[in-house]
Order: sequence, then C-alpha cells, then structure tokens
Amino acid sequence: MDKPRRGPWIIEGHRLVYENPWMTIRYHDVTHDSGVGHEYTTISFKNRATGIVPLFENGDTVLVGQHRFPTDRYSWEIPEGGCPPHETPEQAARRELQEETGLTARNTKEILQVDLSNSITDERAWTFIAWDLSHGEGSPEETESIAMKRLPFSDVISMVDRGDVTDVVSVVCLLRIADLARRGDLPEPWMNDRFSV
Repeated sequence: MDKPRRGPWIIEGHRLVYENPWMTIRYHDVTHDSGVGHEYTTISFKNRATGIVPLFENGDTVLVGQHRFPTDRYSWEIPEGGCPPHETPEQAARRELQEETGLTARNTKEILQVDLSNSITDERAWTFIAWDLSHGEGSPEETESIAMKRLPFSDVISMVDRGDVTDVVSVVCLLRIADLARRGDLPEPWMNDRFSV
C-alpha cells in the first residue's frame, strides 16, 4: 500500500503531540520527493478565524484594542475571533462585531480569505465588510478587556503604514478594502470615494 502524501511530501508516520479544546499539535515524519527526510510539526485549530470591518457612511470605521498575551503587546485590530463548527464564517464575524463593538450590520460581504501562517498551521481566516450599521451594547467575553475607537478609514490606513496595526488579518483586510475602494468595487457607490486612500 502506498504511503499517504501531501504534494511532494511522503508521510512516513505521525503522532499526536498535544490536544485541547482549541487546537491539535501533531508530529509528522516525512520524506520529500528529493529523498530528504524532515520532521514537521503542525498546529490545527478547531475554530476558523474571522475578521470584519464596519464601514460607516461618512467614511469612518472602528478598531478594537486589547493586550495580546502571546506577544505581550497592546494591539489595535479589526473586530475578529473564532468560528466554531456550528457557525458559518459570516455568522461568526457578525457575532464578533456585536460582541466587541455593539454594532450590528444589515449587510455584510466577504472580501478575502487568507492563510495565517502556512508553514506551521492550516489556520485560515475569512474576512468581511459590514455596512448599514446599528448601535447597541457590546458583550465581550469575560477574558476580553476591549477598548474601541471610531476614526476615519484614511487614519486607520495611516496607522497600518506607521506599523501601529500589526495583526495580519487586520492589515490585509484593511489594505484590501482600500484597494477595492480605489477601483470602485465596494458594494455601495458612496463607499468608494470615502474609503479610497
């Protein structure tokens, strides 16, 4: 029987290293088609990642801020979080928007999917824009101490340019929106001139 493969990699064997409710870590003993042996450790997350950018008619958006334990740094980001198996990425993104900002959106549109660190994990993020927004009360998780600021989209892009926004989902999503606006491809005509930079 042929050994399982992933592209040019032959999987000689694998074992579970660690598992908890959020992730699984596996060790793989592999051989490349070139004949070179290699050890691969992979992390698979049980939730998918989502991010969502609220767009107001006047050209504003919202960032949320919190301290991130792994990097030990404060981070300004778009609203984002995990998508469990029972939700679609769009449902999860809408939920995160409400929990972190108190905003609900009449309309959302997927704009980008990205692999977050494909040399070690299969984690993928689905990102959305949201518009026709209504204000309400946020409901962050008990481990989240979230700040929020509303500011012009052009100011957010300036933060990206200065390196004040470093979260990869936030950076790629915000730059994607700026590019869509520049090309006139955002869903509502009034959005494009307000979000082009």
